[in-house]
Amino acid sequence: MAKKRTIRTIPQRRTPVREQDPHERVKNFGEVSCGYGQEDALVEAERCLLCPEQPCVSGCPVGINIPKFIQKISDKDFRGAYDVITATNLLPAVCGRVCPQESQCEGVCTVGDTLEPVAIGRLERWVGDTAIAEGWVNVPYIEPAGLKVGIVGSGPAGMACAADMAKAGCDVTVYEAFHLPGGVLRYGIPDFRLPNDVVDAEIRNLAKLGVKFECNTLVGRLFSIEQMIDELGFHAVFVGTGAGYPTMLGIPGDSLNGVLSANELLTRCNLMRAKDFPDYDTPLPLGRRVAVVGAGNTAMDAMRVCLRLGAQEVYCIYRRSRAECPARAEEVHHAEEEGVEFHWLTNPVAILDDGKGGVRGMRCVRMELGEPDDSGRRRPVAVAGSEHDIETDLVVFAIGTNANPIMGQTSKLKLNKRGYIDTDATLATSIAGVFAGGDIVTGAATVIEAMGAGRKAARSMKAYLGLRDADAPYASEGKGKTGKLFGIDLKERNFVRIRVATAGSGAASAFHAGLPNT
Repeated sequence: MAKKRTIRTIPQRRTPVREQDPHERVKNFGEVSCGYGQEDALVEAERCLLCPEQPCVSGCPVGINIPKFIQKISDKDFRGAYDVITATNLLPAVCGRVCPQESQCEGVCTVGDTLEPVAIGRLERWVGDTAIAEGWVNVPYIEPAGLKVGIVGSGPAGMACAADMAKAGCDVTVYEAFHLPGGVLRYGIPDFRLPNDVVDAEIRNLAKLGVKFECNTLVGRLFSIEQMIDELGFHAVFVGTGAGYPTMLGIPGDSLNGVLSANELLTRCNLMRAKDFPDYDTPLPLGRRVAVVGAGNTAMDAMRVCLRLGAQEVYCIYRRSRAECPARAEEVHHAEEEGVEFHWLTNPVAILDDGKGGVRGMRCVRMELGEPDDSGRRRPVAVAGSEHDIETDLVVFAIGTNANPIMGQTSKLKLNKRGYIDTDATLATSIAGVFAGGDIVTGAATVIEAMGAGRKAARSMKAYLGLRDADAPYASEGKGKTGKLFGIDLKERNFVRIRVATAGSGAASAFHAGLPNT
């Protein structure tokens, strides 16, 4: 019997991970973190107390059984660890890299009360990378249900929903507006944080479940949501298009050449391969001095991309202090190592024209923090007489996103006052059979939160279609009697063997009768 782990007997220090040298990595798009090796993973797994309370599980938006997969690593049952993770999360190599574990599972880790928390994200990434290298994939036996499901958007919410609906026996088609699937995982996150090879590997696993991808298909322009239900024959539809419509400040000069959004910069670089120009013919304006407005993860990505594209100076312009910076601490640290110059408590008020329609600088004011606002953070207030200019020839706005208006313009989906799709608690929209989740419902969130929304929508879609939910096989839906026919709940689409008398002979013959909930 294994000896009980205590805070005194486990390794006291978090197992470090190797990283590319900052002076070298700023010249390439190779991954910054080299990840754990097997021995590193085994040592770090020993730091988990396997505590019965399991706060890390409740801290995970998709409820991965974290102690169980870490125990499997300790037992050297690496395939078993992969099986545990993929029971609830089909993208371990992705989530292990980009999820903010420090504010989710690791943020509530019991070990973290005394020591550094267990490196759950690094362990998850190691399991995911090992699975890719070994070719592991979990494809269960799937009984066709005879139902078609359409997914709009191939980002994390759409992929999670597609996987669950495919496992339920549905014929699933994912529509993607861009020429390659992956959504924000591909166009919004640079290779040095999430290599496209990893995204491709996870998408191949989806295809093995029978999910079909239709790229270069802009739903809302080629056909509408209503047409998917009425004309294309889909029994249910999930909308997971994300919120990629950029926010601009609306200050003088923000329409000059040399002003763009972080979404445009990253999409051109990541998806359209502008970083490999002229091998790929996507143009991208290159600035010698680049000012990025904002301090979230997207801003960090934009700044670090600009350094790799050859910018001599890159500035982060943020109206609050470092303490209020919304980016992951790791991303800020990496940006500082790579030479980004941070201008905290600084707010732009105008973009300066070079006289030829381009950018020559940015006028800013100093800020100081006042009383907390609705977000709980102290409100920045301009300091009188503090105007100053920063020399720059490229300005990138990374101050948030809005809902893409195409869905609202081309369908009768009810929207909320901010333009996002309005749903009920089950993620059902105002159109029967249409569900939505992820950033298009909540606004910008994390990859794992979007996946959680996709899985929640899948559960609701299965209930709507009358399909048995394998994750809750004995769950009771609603109150009171629902009725049964031949022992089968009327809400389910299922089959039962019955016996009927053969005409003229009196003999009984058996056959399968379908009992759809129609």
